[in-house]
Amino acid sequence: MKSLLDIYSLSFSEIEEILILAENLKEILGRPIPKVPTLRGKQVLLLFYEPSTRTKFSFERACKVLSADLMSFSAKGSSIEKGETLLDTVKNLCALGVNLIVIRHPLSGTPHFLSKHIPIPIVNAGDGRHEHPTQALLDLLTVKEKLGTLSDLKVAIIGDIKHSRVAHSDILAFQKMGSQVFVSGPAHLLPEPKEQAFFEIKPRGFRVCYKMEEALKGADVVMALRIQRERHGEALIPSLLEYAQTFGLNKKTLEIIKEKALLMHPGPINWGVELSFELENYPFQVILDQVENGVAIRMAVLLKLLSGD
Repeated sequence: MKSLLDIYSLSFSEIEEILILAENLKEILGRPIPKVPTLRGKQVLLLFYEPSTRTKFSFERACKVLSADLMSFSAKGSSIEKGETLLDTVKNLCALGVNLIVIRHPLSGTPHFLSKHIPIPIVNAGDGRHEHPTQALLDLLTVKEKLGTLSDLKVAIIGDIKHSRVAHSDILAFQKMGSQVFVSGPAHLLPEPKEQAFFEIKPRGFRVCYKMEEALKGADVVMALRIQRERHGEALIPSLLEYAQTFGLNKKTLEIIKEKALLMHPGPINWGVELSFELENYPFQVILDQVENGVAIRMAVLLKLLSGD
């Protein structure tokens, strides 16, 4: 690994190595003083062109635990407002001694573009509708911790699949680790037939279900997704209330999943829309575990890319 641009290009063994490293690194987070000097002297640039809470702050936390120096960029108030290109901005920041760039950008493919022109590691923290690889890795880690395996599981992902980079990365990641992925949501927010072949990377590993019950029945893992309104450009659902009534998850809709199946959400959550308020105390809801594991996964990624381990 020279960069982490997507899940699609990672092998089973590369994913497994990151998960094992993250599991070991979680011990550091539980120490009275959670800090080690491993990446002392390394400079990490957070280049976020879109709003972020969990991803940005978990990368910041990961850098601080590993003793890496941190630079945080905001497009507002920068030379970008004067017409400077993304590539020129990055080249100038690299001249300040940056060793790794974490980028979130609204245009799909931006991290891949930078990796062709910049000689340092690039980490994709979400690019448009394309992928969000570290989110998929932390989801894998959470499921592995809770269920003890990542193989032979039925994973149901419900919501706006078409526009969700989290869904795209998770669909690929769970299949690569040996599970089946079933997706459901409003028909116009599901992958089109010509797109479905891209997501099926193993025989019968991916299935589109136009009835949500078909995806949920017997599921080991259920993930709800937010409606990606900022990427639609237009209203694609009549109302949030109608969506909640048709594709929102609640205790009744979850009666057909497996006993002790996990309930996940990448956040931010619209309570009362994709998840009913009653599920906030659902006993197998692991949303905050996902947030915690995000720090360990991002520590592992930084360590692999900056130390060569």
